[in-house]
Amino acid sequence: MASGIISHDVEKRMVLVSGRAHPELAEAVAQELDCELVPATAYDFANGEIYVRFSESVRGAFAFCLQAHTAPINKWIMEHLIMCDALKRASAKSITAIAPFYGYARQDKKHRGREPISARLMADMFRTAGADRLMAVDLHTAQIQGFFDGPVDHLWALPILANYVRTRVDRSRLTIVSPDAGRVRLADQWSDRLGAPLAIIHKRRDMAVANQVKVHELVGEVEGRSCVIVDDMIDTAGTIVQAAEALVANGASQVIVASTHAVLSGEAVERLARSSITEVVVTDTLPIDEEKRIEKLTVLSIAPLIARAIREVFDDGSVTSLFDGNS
Repeated sequence: MASGIISHDVEKRMVLVSGRAHPELAEAVAQELDCELVPATAYDFANGEIYVRFSESVRGAFAFCLQAHTAPINKWIMEHLIMCDALKRASAKSITAIAPFYGYARQDKKHRGREPISARLMADMFRTAGADRLMAVDLHTAQIQGFFDGPVDHLWALPILANYVRTRVDRSRLTIVSPDAGRVRLADQWSDRLGAPLAIIHKRRDMAVANQVKVHELVGEVEGRSCVIVDDMIDTAGTIVQAAEALVANGASQVIVASTHAVLSGEAVERLARSSITEVVVTDTLPIDEEKRIEKLTVLSIAPLIARAIREVFDDGSVTSLFDGNS
């Protein structure tokens, strides 16, 4: 295998580069593309500053720069920006920044005065660093696509997750559940895809206390049914576990959680392990340490989706075509 992919037009070359945050995903994407990652030197100085240098020429290449925005998130975002800058200064023809999990996506608007819109700041930083294009999986809100001054490829994990979930439930007794009002549109897409009714859990979040939620009421029929709670991410798992307990209290026979991004901060894994949830289905947009891979956790690979999107972009195809008939 070669480190770059050569098209029929010998002038057009693609290279895939990766940071240090999630090497397993980068290798899996490279394998799907039948190429090798561009070799690079990357290390931290004593004071925490990051150094990156690519070991071969990327001049004139279409560069795809992959990095997972995982903990410690600020370090890996900075490395991502530095890689983009290095590619720009090495005369790459085009730079696509691939963030399977887009950091700071939850800060996409001002809830109160004197707050930042950090998701927009992220987009501005990537543009300044040299990115011509962004690629991400299941952004927290679709409006983030408009923050970046250039093309944004918004990939959906729904087909991957839903195709797995359909093998785990009796679809005649299935209900899709939105854990809050903000996920109703996502739950509606799941409902259409699996032909299942929809239920919604209404909650109120205390804006003065991070990651604390109170469940108020359940809208929809769940008694005696297999319930699938859908969300874009599991962070501390507080919302998901409260939603699951509310469903069980209302007679649900089974609760499965399907979520794209397994952030799993703090006591998330312990909460999930103690909960009434039967199975937690996620993708590997973020690395998941072995100690967090509890028995009820199922991890699906996102690498084939990212690789297909890269090929479509490189070949001037349609990324939207990947999801035709899947919405």
